[in-house]
Amino acid sequence: MDTIASFFSFITTPVSWVIVQFHAVYGAIFGPDTGWAWGLSIVSLVVLIRICLIPLFVKQIKATRAMQTLQPEMKKIQERYKNDKQRQSEEMMKLYKESGTNPLSSCLPILAQSPFFFALYHVLNGIASGKTIGVINDSLLESARKAHIFGAPLAAKFKDSADTLAALHATVTDVRVVTAIMIILMSASQFYTQRQLMTKNVDTSVKTPFMQQQKMLMYVFPIMFAVFGINFPVGVLIYWLTTNVWTMGQQMYVIRNNPTPGSKAQAAYLERLTGHVTHHGKIRSRSARVIVKAIVAKGRDRNEAERKFINSLTKAGLTAQADGNVVKSDSQAVAQAEDGTATAAVGAPRRQQPKRQSKSQRQAGPKQPHEADPADEPASSPSLTKSEEPQDAKPAPPKQTPKPGSGTRSKAQSGQRKGGQRPKSPSKK
Repeated sequence: MDTIASFFSFITTPVSWVIVQFHAVYGAIFGPDTGWAWGLSIVSLVVLIRICLIPLFVKQIKATRAMQTLQPEMKKIQERYKNDKQRQSEEMMKLYKESGTNPLSSCLPILAQSPFFFALYHVLNGIASGKTIGVINDSLLESARKAHIFGAPLAAKFKDSADTLAALHATVTDVRVVTAIMIILMSASQFYTQRQLMTKNVDTSVKTPFMQQQKMLMYVFPIMFAVFGINFPVGVLIYWLTTNVWTMGQQMYVIRNNPTPGSKAQAAYLERLTGHVTHHGKIRSRSARVIVKAIVAKGRDRNEAERKFINSLTKAGLTAQADGNVVKSDSQAVAQAEDGTATAAVGAPRRQQPKRQSKSQRQAGPKQPHEADPADEPASSPSLTKSEEPQDAKPAPPKQTPKPGSGTRSKAQSGQRKGGQRPKSPSKK
């Protein structure tokens, strides 16, 4: 570890200068020789580095989103070459190259922090050895050696001997208890960060090498921190614990407000957005408009959560626009939902069902144009009543027109069924 840290000695002076500046501020509050002054100086160094790495983090998010847009193409490659893993990997790498994406982009923040990490390790190792390094002079060196975090010196390690710890005015028990607790917290925070990424913010419909990489990192990184943590000084453990907590909070914010399409986090986000939009009738935040704009642009390629979101807006009388805004729907027709079912729009008249005909009307067949239905004649039409008919006059028998099935009329009058006869079923022998 000392050999690796020596490679980054060029950045040791800037890192030590930043720590000394923060120590001057916190030393005036808590005292220059206290562990709070030196510990908070290291925490402030982490916060400053992570703020400077925000542009790199944004670039990482964009690269991750670019990887997500390739999910349909990846799925096609997997289905096409499911029996040829080597050809599948070659086609995946070709797709990455053509789209300009990199599956290792999630490791960029860690790689960018590595020089600062080894520089801080080099500074703390110098303090443990009693050597001035960077801008830390003799007085600051003596103050740093007196600083303790819950009884453990900043430069103490888990594997230090009793004689080494006695020179730092500490005991083996105090140092090993403090370092063990910090190593456990550091590994647990790293595992939780990767786990929430895999369980909440990954599109589970497509299995890609990117997912396999994240799953591997979920177990590899905590083990690495646990193994190498026993060789880290307390000050470095503070550095990495603060970094992991920052990363965990930053990722929780991204998962909640900008989730991956097709993930569980997106379903939860769209459910919250649906309630907000139906209550207020519009979208207020810019990030939500960007997400809705992307959903509208997908068309029929939307996933289940996105289709449910669009259908919920339709049922509420709202429509998502191409620019990401939501307006009230003015359509009076029947709106076609995304899942293929027809839903009546707000205020649209219902279609009336045709009147059902009676059995005799169905047997008589369609009405001819010259035939008139007595029920359809107006009440004011002149007609003869029974009292106005002559006594001797007999009504002429109505002229019967041949109808389908008239050949069986005589049989129907004798009590048999009208119409054609049903075929008799063969008798069982």
